[in-house]
Amino acid sequence: MLGVAGLDAALPFYTGTLGLALQQRHGGLAFLSAGALTLVLSEELRKAVPGGAPRDVEIVFSVSSVAATHAALRERGVTFRTGPREIGGGYHVANFTDRDGHLLSLYGPP
Repeated sequence: MLGVAGLDAALPFYTGTLGLALQQRHGGLAFLSAGALTLVLSEELRKAVPGGAPRDVEIVFSVSSVAATHAALRERGVTFRTGPREIGGGYHVANFTDRDGHLLSLYGPP
């Protein structure tokens, strides 16, 4: 679960830009399908966290090609903090943030 300042602002990034499917929206919660994982965006969680800032959390999306997914997301307007880089064992990673400052990463083969 990630705290967000507002669902109306956060959802277009997760559904339109990242392509996650909205399963259900109820009040200040939105449930998104991220493969075997359900990612929940919560307005109430953001309000409950002192200072309203994201904590030490990183959401990692496993992809079939970091370079291809990186390129596709850049075309959709995502600004990456780090470009694709090798982290060992033949795997690469690229990091970006959402509008609420949560750290998100792509992980997989080049």
